[in-house]
Amino acid sequence: MDNNNLETIVFGGGCFWCVESCFNLLKGVDAAISGYSGGHKDNPTYQEVCTGETGHAEVVQITYNPSIISYEQLMDVFFFLHDPTQLNRQGNDIGTQYRSVIYYKDTAEKQKAEQAIQVSQASGRWAGTYVTELAPLEKFWPAEQYHQGYYNENPTQPYCSAVVGPKIQKFKKYFGELGMLNAE
Repeated sequence: MDNNNLETIVFGGGCFWCVESCFNLLKGVDAAISGYSGGHKDNPTYQEVCTGETGHAEVVQITYNPSIISYEQLMDVFFFLHDPTQLNRQGNDIGTQYRSVIYYKDTAEKQKAEQAIQVSQASGRWAGTYVTELAPLEKFWPAEQYHQGYYNENPTQPYCSAVVGPKIQKFKKYFGELGMLNAE
């Protein structure tokens, strides 16, 4: 991939194991990295973020080539992968660290995020009002190495087999039919 044309986006849609695994399968995505943003502590650990006391969200930083996959397509995937009407939770994962959030770099990206929220909400994919937070990106902290590619390394771990695996299969079916996935 031509590194000169790559852009990044950071967002959170619940557990980063689900989100990261799916985005790494998309054509045009160079890397999806699990991490933390939006908190008040430098270099937080997973254990600290899980307490909810640092203010961080579990997020994924996506590095992508916009000539292959657009910001709007990434937002469509983002809103497919999580329920943006659930405040501070995704399913049984409860806490501010699981909030729906898009971190933007500048005013233009904020406007694109606002538009993506409007488009997704108008689609009727999710019933209810979206609670997705928009916030300026201050810092992205990569999660510990064992979180990177966690599902691929631990597909039989109970949470992965019960929650992550089925979500990935649903994602693969839908976006595979659209021709958006890398060849396996």
